[in-house]
Amino acid sequence: MKAFIRRYRLRQRLGVGIIYAATALLSPHLCGEAVAQSSFSSYDFLKIPSSAHAFALGGNGAAIIDDDISLVNANPALLGPEIDMQAGVAYMHYLGSSNFASANFGMAASERSAWAAGIRYLNFGSFKGYEADGSSSGTFSAADIVIDGSYSHDITDRLRGGITMKMIYSHYESYSAFAMALDLGVNYYNEEKDLSLSLVLANMGGQIKRFETAYNRLPFDIRIAYMQTVASSPIQISVGAENLTRWKLPYYSHKTDDGEVATEIKSGFFSNLFRHLTFGVQYSPSEKFYVALGYNYKTRTDMSAYRRNFLSGFSIGTGIKVKSFGIGVAYAMPHRSASSLMVNLNLAIGDYL
Repeated sequence: MKAFIRRYRLRQRLGVGIIYAATALLSPHLCGEAVAQSSFSSYDFLKIPSSAHAFALGGNGAAIIDDDISLVNANPALLGPEIDMQAGVAYMHYLGSSNFASANFGMAASERSAWAAGIRYLNFGSFKGYEADGSSSGTFSAADIVIDGSYSHDITDRLRGGITMKMIYSHYESYSAFAMALDLGVNYYNEEKDLSLSLVLANMGGQIKRFETAYNRLPFDIRIAYMQTVASSPIQISVGAENLTRWKLPYYSHKTDDGEVATEIKSGFFSNLFRHLTFGVQYSPSEKFYVALGYNYKTRTDMSAYRRNFLSGFSIGTGIKVKSFGIGVAYAMPHRSASSLMVNLNLAIGDYL
């Protein structure tokens, strides 16, 4: 077995190896600590947002009310008949040489229901491979493909439920695996108060084909999200809670003392609390335009391993709609050595039919 692949498995198996691969591109000093701070599940790439709007508000996005087809990946209950005959594409330059792309299409099934289909391709770039004796074996790639289908239904005028079925194929070097997952979501929306509340059970499922003999579990998560307009102003605030299947989310903190770098594990009450939370504020004077700012404390503390910058944990984005066309852009710089940029485009095809 290639030593690089073996190193992947020693760090919470191949799913967390993806995070290792991405952070390896940032700095050789960052790799070990960043992997130690990642979650204990595999397929963690499923947590990466595929909506620029969600990314701009800190990454949760489960309660955003917007006729944007890309939000279905944050919460299937955000899909509805108002998103009729809409197509969307997205591109994200993630950390290092990682590049992700996705495409979605949705349409109304009835006056109270809708369906959607999508595909995501995640490529983590090229890596150097080595044999167990340390000799080079050339380069190899790591990539994932997710194909999904969603359905939603309006339970009442304010409550909507949704379901997404995902097929996940992963190929790293000469190893491949196949898994299936299910997302269940509900959203409560009070239009008069512009109040949105969501609950999502994400990534329920498991592997059907394993990489080898070891079983790699999916990152099952419970997420809660809240978003509301402040009084009659054009300002909305959002708060999200993630990783609710376990309380403790410890991380490594580094400090320099007399030229020496000291490592300390942080796992206090408030540290764990805020590592579950994301915060966002949005200025939206109309349904056609928004500017959003988000803060993700977990991202900031994950990047505390080595030379993070002031912007670690913050994200910013904007979106505009012109007739049937919409565009969203979001940017974050989690580490001084790397930044992430996401672009969403969507088109209401039904307006031209």
